[in-house]
Amino acid sequence: PQEIYEALMDSRRHAKFTGGSARISRKVGGRFSVFDGYASGKNLKLVAGRKIVQTWRADDWPEGHYSTVNFALAKTGRGTRLMFTQTNVPGKYVRSVRKGWTDFYWKPLKAMLARSRRVLRQAR
Repeated sequence: PQEIYEALMDSRRHAKFTGGSARISRKVGGRFSVFDGYASGKNLKLVAGRKIVQTWRADDWPEGHYSTVNFALAKTGRGTRLMFTQTNVPGKYVRSVRKGWTDFYWKPLKAMLARSRRVLRQAR
């Protein structure tokens, strides 16, 4: 869980796995900007290694419209379970947002974690 939390909350790590620049505050109430400024928002709740709740908006959404994202992380016997929800996405963007999370977050995050596991196994 901590490794995924850090990938989501550390500006440098976030940029590495997503391929876009990121500026991410690690404080509740702090702001973030990711994907070269395309998405931005504010941290509402942070529990290291366990939970991230943020407001979230894309720069092509209606002015002032924010959604809420919730990342919940839990250790499992074989790794980490990531439970994710996003509410209040403008209707015409729901399909593209869903695809965006898969293409620009979940797939590259999974690939980064697989690479780090291979490096760890090779180091043993």
